[in-house]
Amino acid sequence: MKQISVENQTNPLQSGLAAGYCDSFLCRFKGLMFRGSIPENWGLLLVQPSESVVNAAIHMFGVPFNLGVIWINDDGYVVDLAEVKKWVGIKSPKKPARFILEVTPSRLSEFNVGDKIAFLEYGT
Repeated sequence: MKQISVENQTNPLQSGLAAGYCDSFLCRFKGLMFRGSIPENWGLLLVQPSESVVNAAIHMFGVPFNLGVIWINDDGYVVDLAEVKKWVGIKSPKKPARFILEVTPSRLSEFNVGDKIAFLEYGT
């Protein structure tokens, strides 16, 4: 899986954040199912073909830990965020999004609606 780094251009992150880049249907569907946990400095970026509320929904089936979820639109702005509880079901953003960044809940406080987010090739 391709790796990227995530940069909050509005409010710099407290520490580095890398993410797996997940743009195929199978990768997005599997997401973080059946993993034990994720590290504090890592997340998963689910990339949809286009902006949508419905297609940007995530499911928590098979995810045994809580997630911080950041929904980002085509222009790179955070449009919604939420802490989603393990095994809860399905969660959709309030506004259309193309990118869904899943991180540990402790990283959620580093993002706000309206923040400009950039995705960089890992190591740049």
